[in-house]
Formats: sequence, structure tokens, C-alpha cells
Amino acid sequence: MLLFCACGDSKKVDVSHIDINVTISRFDRDFNAMRTKPMPQQAALLQQKYGSFYSDYIERVLQAGSTADTAYFSTLKQVFAGKAYNDLKHEVDSVYPSLDLREAELTDAFRRIKYYYPGFKPMKVYAYFSGFQAQTSIGDGYVAVGLDMFLGANSKFYPALVQQYPHYLSRRFTPDNITPRVVEAVLREDMFPENDADKTLLARMIYNGKIMYAMDEVLPDVPDSTKIGYTGKQLQWCNTFKSDIWAYFLNENLLYNSDYQKIQNYLNEAPFTPGLGEQNESAPKLAVWTGWQIVRQYMGKHADITLQQLMAERDAQKILNDSKYRP
Repeated sequence: MLLFCACGDSKKVDVSHIDINVTISRFDRDFNAMRTKPMPQQAALLQQKYGSFYSDYIERVLQAGSTADTAYFSTLKQVFAGKAYNDLKHEVDSVYPSLDLREAELTDAFRRIKYYYPGFKPMKVYAYFSGFQAQTSIGDGYVAVGLDMFLGANSKFYPALVQQYPHYLSRRFTPDNITPRVVEAVLREDMFPENDADKTLLARMIYNGKIMYAMDEVLPDVPDSTKIGYTGKQLQWCNTFKSDIWAYFLNENLLYNSDYQKIQNYLNEAPFTPGLGEQNESAPKLAVWTGWQIVRQYMGKHADITLQQLMAERDAQKILNDSKYRP
């Protein structure tokens, strides 16, 4: 155990000197002030403070109409008067009286991104009610956190949404998932969007593996299960049957398959992976997990390659070959 701890800590670089401090602006509270203060003045203040996010919220989330026309004020009054809004506000306020811990986590994560990418400009972080639409959303210079999507696995709201969010998804709607999901959104949607030309399972596998490896570097204290969204049993299953998983990909000739209808079974969220494991005990997203292991092994064999060089490498076959991944 001592050896394991020493090895784990050796990769953790000191970023305390990097001048980044994340503050999560509570849009949910500023927005709520519109029901007690004159709406035109409060709307002007919100537009000034939150920029494009305010119009994105009004027009896309609430779908209340254009912010160029104050007719949307009548919709806001209906929202504030509704029981659904007030019940949700009460729940969010009770779960999140403060976001100090998440601010500290994101400060460390953004500093680590800055360490590896000196040109990184930290995005502003806002907290809001997404109307149970999204955990995170990215816009012009901001990343927004839907607090209603992180109320805890046992929140009273999620059973009513089971058709949209089955338990295998809602079990991860917990406070400790905020920072990993924000970091993943920044990496996937802002810094390293997937190339549309990468259509084979291998290309998608390695892309996802690189994202997960970047999360390793940026979130060194977050458990693997949280980063990928597995239960402890699912992670253990993958480690136990990693040779069988790889053999399955090879025997089914899946690596160079570009039929999305077929390969999505190994990339997307699901309760398990059909065709693998007994009694539906297999983990989902096996291509993501396998790509992660390939990239980890590749980087383990090439200590001279930086994170920047890894993320810039477009040749998935080269990474696979040089990893010598043969579980």
C-alpha cells in the first residue's frame, strides 16, 4: 500500500502557484431575485453580469421568447408562481447552501489544465436550474452547472423522471460528480472536440481514452469509477475480464467497423453491454474503458511524451501499436 501511494503521488504536480481561483456565480439566486425586485432593472443587471448566458437561459432553457422583447416577463411571473419551481428551489437551497467545496475542486482542476496548457483561459462558471435538461452546458466563455441534476441519487425528483433518466444514470446525479462533469465538458466540448472524420470504433476508442487520460491528469484525486461513471462492481468487472473484452472486440472484427448503429453499443451510456458477461453484470461503454487502458499503457511506455503531444496525436493505430496493449 505504501508503494502504491508513493507511485500515485509522484504524478501529482504542484499547481498551488498558478493564479486561478474559481468562483461559481449563483445565477439561480440572482434569477430568483426577479420576483421580488422590479423585473426590468433586475433583467438589465443579469444581462450585464452573465452576458450571453442570460439570453441562452431565457430563450433556450425556459423557451420564454427573445430577451429583446420584454414580453417574456409574463412567462417568468408564471414560473415564479408555480409549485414546481418553488419545490425545486427549496430542494436546491437545502442541498447547496454553499458551493465552496466545488469551487476549491474546480480551482485545482483549472490550475492543472493551465499547467499543461498555459494558453488556457478559465471559463466563468455559473450555477442554475436546467429544468432537468442537462448537467452541464457550455457557451461563449462560460460553463454552466445544472444544480437540479446533482441533487443526490435519492432525490425525490428523479423517480418521476425515470423514463428520461433511468436509475443507472440518476445514481450519478450527486454533488461529487459536479467537478468531473464540468472538467469532462470543458475537455470534450471546448478544448478537444471529437473529429467528425473519426468514424471507426478504434478511432473513437482512442479519442475517448485520451479524454479519460486527460481527466487522470486534471483530477488526480477523483476515483476512476467516478470519472467514467461506473459502479465499483462494474469497474471490478472490467479489470477482471479485460482480456475477454479485448478478445471480443478482435473476434467480432469491431475495431475498424464504422457502422455507428453497431458500435454505439460500446460507446454510449447503458445499464450493461449486450453480449458480454452473465446476468447483465457487464459494464457499459467498454470501448471508452478499453481506450482509456490503451492510452494509459501507451503513456506508461513513453515517458517522454507530454499530455499536449498525446492530445495532438491523431493516429489511433499508432497509439494502439505503440501501447502494445495485449491484456
